[in-house]
Amino acid sequence: MANSHDEMAKEKLEEAKGYVIETIAETMDVYGVTPAAGKLYATMYFKEQMNLDEMREELGMSKPSMSTSVRKLQENEMVKKKFQKGSRKHTYAAEKDFFHSFMSYYCQLWDREAKMNMEAIKQAEFTLDQIFEDENVTSELMEEAREIYDQLEQSKIYYRWLERLVASIRSEEIYEFLPKKP
Repeated sequence: MANSHDEMAKEKLEEAKGYVIETIAETMDVYGVTPAAGKLYATMYFKEQMNLDEMREELGMSKPSMSTSVRKLQENEMVKKKFQKGSRKHTYAAEKDFFHSFMSYYCQLWDREAKMNMEAIKQAEFTLDQIFEDENVTSELMEEAREIYDQLEQSKIYYRWLERLVASIRSEEIYEFLPKKP
């Protein structure tokens, strides 16, 4: 009797994991990964670690597709390469701390956004300064340049805030204002 109960329990375990795996795979587009990479991450989430052959066998994907997915997950710090003594095969483990995955991914995006836009603003302001220095520019164009300059100054407030947000996330200071557990 215990054996049939164990078999039913195993089926229910797989069913429960299946719900989570499918939903994680479906929502991973938020992190800029394909549903296949999402399914890989979700599958790995329930494993200690896996090598590419095990991943391919488990998910039925080609080795190149598997490698591409693993590389994208590594870039997002959702999967880490593990070294196994005595084995030539690389093994990988899923990052199980969702806070780390979320923070890492979005900090990368927000850093990129702030840096690129602040650099563009700097270049734009340099160009606008050339207009301000030209005494022969009409007052209409001078006024338009001033409006654009003021808009850029206002947008800097957001980008500086975004930089502070990223810094507070990386230092984990944000958890003082928004604790992980309420």
